[in-house]
Amino acid sequence: MCLIGFQWRPDGPIPLLVAGNRDEFYDRPTAPLAWWEGGRILAGQDLWSGGTWMGVSRDGRFAAITNFREPQRSRNGAPSRGFIPLRFLEVGGSAADFLCWLRKEASRYAPFNVLVYDGVELLGYESRHDRSLPFAPGIHAISNGDFDEPWPKVETIKSGMAAGPDDDEALLALLGDARRYADDRLPSTGVPIAWERALSSALVRTPTFGTRASTILRLGRDTVSMLEQRFSQEGPEGQSEFQFRWRS
Repeated sequence: MCLIGFQWRPDGPIPLLVAGNRDEFYDRPTAPLAWWEGGRILAGQDLWSGGTWMGVSRDGRFAAITNFREPQRSRNGAPSRGFIPLRFLEVGGSAADFLCWLRKEASRYAPFNVLVYDGVELLGYESRHDRSLPFAPGIHAISNGDFDEPWPKVETIKSGMAAGPDDDEALLALLGDARRYADDRLPSTGVPIAWERALSSALVRTPTFGTRASTILRLGRDTVSMLEQRFSQEGPEGQSEFQFRWRS
């Protein structure tokens, strides 16, 4: 994913609310949000590599990943980062144990950030800093930098989620914000300024690359709801929605 906003309320009826956008090349084949074979994992699927960018398991576990934008550290032949959230959802165990394992494996991948929830604890991991992060209750966000790094669209989604966390349509509108920000507010990530401008909006649209899906997840004490709005080069393409009761 390229933008994730999340509200963490560990003592509330819905401990975790997530709103995020996946940006990708339009010609990269993708399967929509669905139950995977075996019925244990609900996620979209990158049909090129077989991994996912965001998903939830039948037992109430959650994982999502963003790339860290640093072109000079791209690695040809590295395994897909989409296998990282998939492994967490498949293997089980605590979020802390998973990150202990991941720290030993992280150098195999191009830089990334991952967010994992095991039903009790929510943790983040930034691979280029080799840093695990707990989160204080409240609203947080990440794009292709560090957690809560104040990029314009990160700050916008945080303030928008604070204003309307219970309204899915409002959250979709927030994720669908296509405005670009002034050059003096943009991060410097090593890509040309034209790309920094194009990638500055929550909803990215270029001729070849853009937002492919907006997803809203509400992970409650015993129920899960997940909504995906998909996009093509022409605009909104289709929508899927799932609700289920999770079991430990």
